[in-house]
Amino acid sequence: MIGQLTGVLRANRMPELLIDVQGVGYEVLAPMSTIAKLPSLGEQVSLAVHTQVREDAITLFGFSNNRERQLFRVLVKVNGVGPKMALAIMSGLEPDRLAAAVTDKQVTMLTKIPGVGKKTAERLIVELADRLGEWASPDAALELASAPRAQTAEHSADAVQALQALGYSAAQAEKAVNKVATPDATADQLIRDALRSLV
Repeated sequence: MIGQLTGVLRANRMPELLIDVQGVGYEVLAPMSTIAKLPSLGEQVSLAVHTQVREDAITLFGFSNNRERQLFRVLVKVNGVGPKMALAIMSGLEPDRLAAAVTDKQVTMLTKIPGVGKKTAERLIVELADRLGEWASPDAALELASAPRAQTAEHSADAVQALQALGYSAAQAEKAVNKVATPDATADQLIRDALRSLV
């Protein structure tokens, strides 16, 4: 089983990446949380990898660290949640915010994730209630329940800069961020939502 890949990032076709490891190209699927942290094309990258082996295919899933990979492995054990949905969940909410949403039984927050309906959200809450302690954060719980944070313009500017660092032009980045901007969105949320709109 492949547990880690270290090589050169050759392509970023979100959510699929191509990692060149000593002349062998590995296709790896990754969540937006990992993609947002990637270096530029041609630079070295190291990913924690989960290998899925089926009769008809071997699929690699890459993560920026072992903690993210462990969260992925917890999610795919939920009834009805496959690897691709797990990636979507991790792309839609940061680990601590996901833990807070599950702990506080926030079905509405979970259904905002593309592909997650009410039944799936309820299953996540029931099956993950006692399994996300490692990712829980009091700050995240307060953030979900509190008023929106200020500096919306600053968050948008940060998101635009991050998209430019991923290779998008200033015009593309601004258009994508403006398209998904909401008053309570954090920079990380804007980056993920903008990336999804650019796919």
